[in-house]
Amino acid sequence: MTTQPSEAFVYLRGEFVPNSAATLNVRTHGFLYGTAVFEGVKAYWTPERETMFIFRALDHYRRLHQSCRILRLKPTLSVNQMVALTSEIIERNGCTEDTYLRPIVYKADERVGPLLDVPGTVDDFCLFTTPMSAYMDTQKGLHLCVSSWRRIDDNMIPARAKVNGAYVNTALAKTDAALSGYDDAIVLTEDGHVAEGSAMNLFLVRDGKLITPSVSSNILEGITRATVIELAQKELGLTIESRQVDRTELYIADEIFVCGTAVEVSPVTRVDHRNIGDGTVGPITKQLYDLYDQVIHGRHPDYTHWLTPVKAAVLSGS
Repeated sequence: MTTQPSEAFVYLRGEFVPNSAATLNVRTHGFLYGTAVFEGVKAYWTPERETMFIFRALDHYRRLHQSCRILRLKPTLSVNQMVALTSEIIERNGCTEDTYLRPIVYKADERVGPLLDVPGTVDDFCLFTTPMSAYMDTQKGLHLCVSSWRRIDDNMIPARAKVNGAYVNTALAKTDAALSGYDDAIVLTEDGHVAEGSAMNLFLVRDGKLITPSVSSNILEGITRATVIELAQKELGLTIESRQVDRTELYIADEIFVCGTAVEVSPVTRVDHRNIGDGTVGPITKQLYDLYDQVIHGRHPDYTHWLTPVKAAVLSGS
């Protein structure tokens, strides 16, 4: 089994250190002001091959570098170096089950004041792992609400960058939904159109077409979202509409699902106490869920280019 988080190694300040030693000064700029960007990366254990596969590692780290440009962070490592470190930390921690990885680039200098660029500014990279199988219980479908909290705007804190501080927006929406008895929340843009889930992209099915809010709707340009679009087009022959989505379209959709690295492809069967379709998991959602599961576990030969094998994982875990 995978090493428990308390016993695992963390990559910090250019070296692997025990989790208990991976500490930051309370004056660290990234802690004081949320001036950091991150990715959520998933690696999957495939027992028949005794191998861990990192899903779309290059795409995740390219997006991390894009987020850095938006927040004026200067990555100390290249995309390929980050991928190599991700493989190494999986090996060191003996991961032999589905594992979530959190790489972060953060302002590491210890100072008070929100300016992003001052002489002597130091940016650093850290990375840790945690076991993660199912993020949510989605067998019977999720019940979501439309949140009273609005999604942050591109001219406020850009949603297309995974900025640590911006996830206060997610936390408020998700927490209110949970306290009200929902599984999660759907957030709207300031002008009242659908953006995404609290921290996941959203799709609707109407009349056999797959509809998703456009990238100009203050959404994260999701890697899982892009994966679903490609699978839907190539494998199912579906028409994709990326456009502005009204709130009431949620209520009349035939199917809804959300997707992301952690939630993968998760069906939504109720929104605001209204059944979606007949209130069960729809056929297109089920097909995409099954396809995605095959792809991430290396069981679909046409998409193995998305997988980075960690061949020594089984040796470290033995």
